[in-house]
Amino acid sequence: MDDVIKRVETAILVGCFLDNRDAERARLSMEELHELARTAGVDVLDVVTQNRERIDPAWYLGSGKIQEIAHRAQELDVDLVIFNDELSPSQTRNLDTVFDCKVIDRTQLILDIFAGRAQSREGKIQVELAQYNYLLPRLAGQGKQLSRLGGGIGTRGPGETKLESDRRHIRRRISELKQQLADIVRTRQLHRERRKKNSVYQIALVGYTNAGKSTLLNRLTSANTLQEDKLFATLDPTTRQLSLPSGMEVLLTDTVGFIQDLPTTLVAAFRSTLEGVQEADLILHVVDSHHPDLEIHMEVVERILRELGANEIPQLVVFNKADLIREGTYLPPVDDSILISALRDEDLQRLLKRIETYVYASFDRIKLKVPVERGDIVSLLHREGIEMEQTFDEANAAYLITVRINRDHPIYGKLVPFLLDKPEIAEESW
Repeated sequence: MDDVIKRVETAILVGCFLDNRDAERARLSMEELHELARTAGVDVLDVVTQNRERIDPAWYLGSGKIQEIAHRAQELDVDLVIFNDELSPSQTRNLDTVFDCKVIDRTQLILDIFAGRAQSREGKIQVELAQYNYLLPRLAGQGKQLSRLGGGIGTRGPGETKLESDRRHIRRRISELKQQLADIVRTRQLHRERRKKNSVYQIALVGYTNAGKSTLLNRLTSANTLQEDKLFATLDPTTRQLSLPSGMEVLLTDTVGFIQDLPTTLVAAFRSTLEGVQEADLILHVVDSHHPDLEIHMEVVERILRELGANEIPQLVVFNKADLIREGTYLPPVDDSILISALRDEDLQRLLKRIETYVYASFDRIKLKVPVERGDIVSLLHREGIEMEQTFDEANAAYLITVRINRDHPIYGKLVPFLLDKPEIAEESW
């Protein structure tokens, strides 16, 4: 039987450039919409924008411009018209009366991409929840808007449930999804608490989408995470063990990439996943140093970190893709940063050593005097794999031991009786 060739959907992109909005950000937003469409497998045939003082509450753009775009859509015979801002229910209903093709907005496009990329049970639940929350206020005045559930971009996710027939069913389903998500969050919280109790150092990879986080995770930990030159190539968070040059083991977690104007429904749905960033001891903010809009990308990431309450966590900015930039390229000054290419082994080794300085700086450097008859304490330190310097004081028949250890470590209390002096912050190197 011959394989069925799936027809590529075509689209016109529509954007509104507001007079009071940063022109550079507006340009970037439209470029991202084009990239989002490409990621969703859509062939963009035309891009239409209009400069306005404000978005039209009824039509998004002026009614005359909308009529012009509708004629253009007929002329090109496109499948979709994609608007760069989230459309209100009334705007969607009005536009449906003008266009013969599907009308979707930026939020629906991103939701569609997420629906196709989610692999884990949690990821699928989060996307489905975001889709229902988006659809619920748009059930009034059904029409072409809800007949779109047959297939194509902007239709994946909630399945074949007849959304227009029963709002109560949707609210019930939202309640079920929230409960399922809460159960998953509780389980993850238990794992986090166990890791914290065992004093496991945790590092979170964050960054603008397509900055190279998954490539970096794969190269550092030999993980098998999907890496593509597309927005949101990976959606589900991945945690792997990372070995530092000293032999110490830490945990490295990749997170969903950020983007300008990330839909509020998605931020809310994925907040439980992003909360993992709040638990991190160190944040690696990965930046595409080759991208012309890297400063805007960095601002977006920093703003989301502030919203998550994670802006006070120690942060190392990793300017990635150094192999693609030209000599003399401007990189914004930050408190602490490193320029690397995730594809070069020597750069990865430099990065690991920088990470190690953060890990050691989080530990107390303490000195112990352990009587010879308490060899069990020395054995305990060895069993826990704690790095230490040790000498023997023959005059006092005691071991003099210097160790680096986190105060949250479960054995810390057993060491307190043998402290020679108060703890001091670990130095960068011994």
